[in-house]
Amino acid sequence: MVSEAENQEVKQTPLAARHVELGAKMAAFAGWEMPIQYAGIMSEHLAVREKAGVFDISHMGQIWVRGAGAVEWLSGVLTNDLSTLDVGQGQYTLMLNEKGGVVDDLIIYRSAELEFFLVVNASRIEVDFKWLQSQALDTEGIELENESEAYAGLAIQGPKAVEVWTEMAAGLGEELPQRNQIAQVKAGNGDDLILCRTGYTGEDGFELFCPAASAVYWLDKALVAGCEPCGLGARDTLRLEKCYPLNGSDLDEEHTPLEAGLGFFVKMDKGEFVGREVLQEQKEKGLSRRLCAIRMMVKGPPPRPHYSVCAAEGGEPIAELSSGGLSPSLKQGIGMAYLPIACAKAGTQLEIDVRGRRYAAEVVKKPFY
Repeated sequence: MVSEAENQEVKQTPLAARHVELGAKMAAFAGWEMPIQYAGIMSEHLAVREKAGVFDISHMGQIWVRGAGAVEWLSGVLTNDLSTLDVGQGQYTLMLNEKGGVVDDLIIYRSAELEFFLVVNASRIEVDFKWLQSQALDTEGIELENESEAYAGLAIQGPKAVEVWTEMAAGLGEELPQRNQIAQVKAGNGDDLILCRTGYTGEDGFELFCPAASAVYWLDKALVAGCEPCGLGARDTLRLEKCYPLNGSDLDEEHTPLEAGLGFFVKMDKGEFVGREVLQEQKEKGLSRRLCAIRMMVKGPPPRPHYSVCAAEGGEPIAELSSGGLSPSLKQGIGMAYLPIACAKAGTQLEIDVRGRRYAAEVVKKPFY
């Protein structure tokens, strides 16, 4: 028998062949064949921290929401307060199920007065779009459009990202938008580009969405401008150092954003939204668990997702890591886990079980880096 997962076709981004030409090690991720690393995770990680790196994010989804009632409707299906956004601005937000669990975390931009651009996670594109459609069934004047296959995307991240764009856009005379803002640009080759001043690394940078057919053109321009090609391995270590949660690992439909430490992006005073009642109850009664940052205290193998987190001095398992790995910047093992609230305070001593051997660890304040 062939399992459903094995039978599922792995998709390729428009840049797949170019990644291979550049020497990338490829592997399946979220249903897509993606570059995991080129020269190596350590060098790619440090390139982003010190200079600039470019990531293929063509696997991520792009959904448009338009209509006279878009603001009010989106306010009822997302946690953040869209009414604060002027045209051109964006924000991080979450869509929840009725239990308060996270369907997806995403960035939403107000691209026009009655138009919004959503960038969603690769593994959730179809789930998100169907979920939005279901929420819009009884609402007139809402137009939803999933254009994920029309776009390719690049994330250019690092302290030299502005210099990179200046060279990529030579002769265009177009500056990058400000942090958390969006700009739609007509490039010299005729492409309609969407520039978003956001990222997933903790460094300055931007995301460039272009027609899928132009993906190689824009990747090569980024490389010529000084970017180092980077894979998902470095993307994971960069975001983990900043304690940015990964959907499907640190965020899922069984944990709420309050438990994940994302309460800042949940505006309880803006009115009703899906999942609000559960979150209100959690705020009143208090949380029973919280997503915490955990640092290894001794040298040893890097911690990995699903490794057991135990109470110190040979205590019982109390959780498992949702994320974990070696921090290239800090040269130590780091991870995150949903810990019982009694163990969630910074300084709490723990042990991580790595293949039957325990290593000392402790809870620390977020972020690591």
